Amino acid sequence: MNFDAIRCYDKEEIPAVLERLSNDKHFINLLSTIYPLLPKELIKQRLVSFDNADDFQKIMVYPFLQYLEANLTKGIKLLGLDKIDKNRSYLYVSNHRDIILDSTLLCGKLIENGMDTVEIAIGDNLLVFSWIEDLVRLNKSFIVRRNPGAKQMLESSRLLSAYMAYTINEKKHSIWIAQREGRAKDSDDRTQESLLKMFNMGGTGTFTENLAALHICPLSISYEYDPCDYLKAKEFQQKRDNPDHKKSPQDDLLNMKTGVMGFKGRVVYRIAGEISDEIMQLGEEIQNRNELVAAIASLIDAKIHSNYEIYKVNKIAYDMLHESTEYRKSYTLLDKLDFEKYVEMQINKIDLENKDVDFLKIKILEMYANPLRNAMSVVN
Repeated sequence: MNFDAIRCYDKEEIPAVLERLSNDKHFINLLSTIYPLLPKELIKQRLVSFDNADDFQKIMVYPFLQYLEANLTKGIKLLGLDKIDKNRSYLYVSNHRDIILDSTLLCGKLIENGMDTVEIAIGDNLLVFSWIEDLVRLNKSFIVRRNPGAKQMLESSRLLSAYMAYTINEKKHSIWIAQREGRAKDSDDRTQESLLKMFNMGGTGTFTENLAALHICPLSISYEYDPCDYLKAKEFQQKRDNPDHKKSPQDDLLNMKTGVMGFKGRVVYRIAGEISDEIMQLGEEIQNRNELVAAIASLIDAKIHSNYEIYKVNKIAYDMLHESTEYRKSYTLLDKLDFEKYVEMQINKIDLENKDVDFLKIKILEMYANPLRNAMSVVN
């Protein structure tokens, strides 16, 4: 199959891509913001000096990720490396909180551990400028066509699935993909069953054999604070007040910028380990296809939910939302007052004419309470 329309750029294409990017004033202005001490001409010279994606990531991208970790987080951890073979390729399926950082910060931690970075599945709705598409495909991203049209949907899914199987089994590169289309804005993370059906399309075996061949590895991402929480709450009210409300490309750009440049507190990535054996076992136990897909989705959900890092803010939000004292021993009164101030501060950022403060507060509390609720449901 020809993957040219969606694949990340090959090594021989990279010099021409970097030449294009070096002549794009929007991209150069962005790099000038990230590296204010470097003159623009020097940035351009450095850009065109790269001839492969790995060097570009390690020399241009990774220092910025170090800056983010030092200044906009309280530390980023990647846990669970003991559950994988560093020399094998996996399909990391994770919950989705931040448009850019979920996969990008993961790559930074992989670099620190001497591992190859992952190829990244990215929706074409985010490619609002041509330079963004160039940048993400340079950074080992491949394109997921979100709305190709009814006639093209099947073929688009088949192409995507075949590319993922090819990447893992032939190119021997790991992949990161979100467990669902778009972020779970209420932090109630559920694997989309249609995603699993798409995974199957690129194989020639049974449903479970095709999924097992991808070496699926659930991955949990836990941010202590979500800088986009107020934007997500705002969107909930906009959709409540107008069911036809759709985000604009400008909204996506604002979410991207806010997510990258906002404070995230502590960040933890936790790898659950490969689930191929469990998938094959489910295939032996369940004959009905729809029930099997649902069971595998539930398996991935349970792995993600049980591997969350639970912070004080999750427990405070849960108790506030349910007017309970279930986790009262886990935090102080000062902790609770600080979180209440934080929620109030985030709500104050929301610019809506008919602002429903009570509704917005509930939505933000749900975002922080749901990871704890889901983690406890696995335990129970």
